[in-house]
Amino acid sequence: MIEKNSILVVDDDPAHRTMLRALMGGWGYDISEADDGSTAIVAVKNRYFDLVLMDVRMLNVSGLEALAQIKSYNPAIPVIIMTAFSSVETAVDALKNGAYDYLTKPLDFDKLRLTIERAMEHLQLKEENRILKRNLGEQFDRQNIIGRSPAMVRLLETVAQVAPSEATVLLTGESGTGKEVIAGAIHFNSHRKDAPFIKINCAALTETLLESELFGHEKGAFTGADRRKEGCFVQAHGGSLFLDEVSEMPLTMQVKLLRVLQEREITRVGGEKVINVDVRVIAATNKDLLKLVKEGYFREDLYYRLNVVGLEIPPLRNRADDIPLLAQHFIETFASKNRKEIRGFSPKAMDSLLKYEWPGNVRELMNAVERGVVLAQSEYLDDADLRIFGETSQTAGDPVTVRDETTMKSLEEVEKETVLKTLQASGGNKSETARRLGITRKTLHKKLKTYGVMS
Repeated sequence: MIEKNSILVVDDDPAHRTMLRALMGGWGYDISEADDGSTAIVAVKNRYFDLVLMDVRMLNVSGLEALAQIKSYNPAIPVIIMTAFSSVETAVDALKNGAYDYLTKPLDFDKLRLTIERAMEHLQLKEENRILKRNLGEQFDRQNIIGRSPAMVRLLETVAQVAPSEATVLLTGESGTGKEVIAGAIHFNSHRKDAPFIKINCAALTETLLESELFGHEKGAFTGADRRKEGCFVQAHGGSLFLDEVSEMPLTMQVKLLRVLQEREITRVGGEKVINVDVRVIAATNKDLLKLVKEGYFREDLYYRLNVVGLEIPPLRNRADDIPLLAQHFIETFASKNRKEIRGFSPKAMDSLLKYEWPGNVRELMNAVERGVVLAQSEYLDDADLRIFGETSQTAGDPVTVRDETTMKSLEEVEKETVLKTLQASGGNKSETARRLGITRKTLHKKLKTYGVMS
C-alpha cells in the first residue's frame, strides 16, 4: 500500500479547516488539523508531517510565531502560509522566517494544489539527493547538478568512481547537455579540487592563438607578444584542464597536444625551455570523434589518449523526469536575478515543457525560462510567456515553428531575431553576445554572415 503524504492544516476557522480537509483529502493527502499555532507546534513535535499549511492570524500563537518555532525544531518541513491580507510585509516576513511559499485568502485552489505539489517534489528531490549522496559516498559534491532520472543517476555514479582517479576523461553529448558542469564535478571531487580548474574552448580561437593559450609564449614570439605569457597547462598545474570542443582542434595542434599527454611537458611558443606540467585533462565534444578519425580529421592516437574513460551525457529528451526540477531551479534563479515575484509554472506551461523535445537541451530550457521570467505578467509562467517552440512530433523536413500571440515564425526567423536583439543589447560586443547566447564567437560570426550582417 502506498503511504500518503501527510499535511497539517492550521487555522482557527473550523469551517475552513473542514473544507481544506475534504479538498486536499480528495487530492490523495492524509490531512490532520490544528486550531492554533500553539497546537501546531505540539503536533509537529509529536509526529512527522510532510508539509504544514498554516494561517497567519490566530488567537493565541500567530502563524509567523509558530513558523519560527516549527522551523527551529525541524528546518526541513515546508510551511505554506495563508493570509487573508495581501500584505507584502507579511509575505516577506514569512519567507524570511523560512516559509516555503505564501497564498492569499480566498484561496485559489489550482494555485494551492500546484504549490503543494511543488513543495512535495522538492522534498522528494532532497530525499533522492540524500540517498544518491549516500550511494555515491558522503563526500561527493554534485556541483549543482540537478537530476533524478535513471540516466543522470547512472552518470553521477560513474562520475563518482572516475573523479578520484587520474584518468583522462572524454565527455561526449549534444550541445547544451552540460558537459562543462560534469567536467567541474569531476575536478571538484578529485584530490586536485584545491588546485586550478582551467577551461578553454578549442573552437573559439585560431590555431596560432590556441597554441599560445595552451602552451604560453615568450616575449617577441610573434607580433604583439610584448611580454611572456603562461599558457593554460602551466596555469592548471596541479589541477585540471577542460578542453571544450576538442574536435575543432587543427591536426597540427593535435600532434602537439598528444605530445603533452605523453610526455607531461610543454614548451612556450618562441621558447626552448622544457616545462614539466602535472595536469589532468578532461576533454569534451558534441561530435562523433571515431567518425572524424575515419575521415582523417582527428588523430586516432589522440582519440585513444583522450578516451581513457568515456562518459556520454544524455540529452534532455532522454531524461524528462529532470525537466520540472531544472525548470523550477531556473525560474528561481532568474526571478531573483530580475527581482520578480514568480512562483512557478501554470499546468499548461509545464505540460508544454514536458512535451517539447528540447533539441538545444538544458541550455535551451534555461534560455526559455529566462525569457519567460522577463516577459511574465503574473506569478505563474504560461505558454505565452515561454513561447515554447512548436509541436514535438515534427516529420522529417518539416519546418519547426514557434508559438507567438500573433503569428507562427520559423525557428530560423526566431533564431535570427534572438541573435540580433542580443547583439544590440550587448552594444555590438560579439564576445559578450556569444556568451549570452551560449555559443562560440566563431559560430556567432557564421550566423551573422548568414544574416548579411558584417562581422
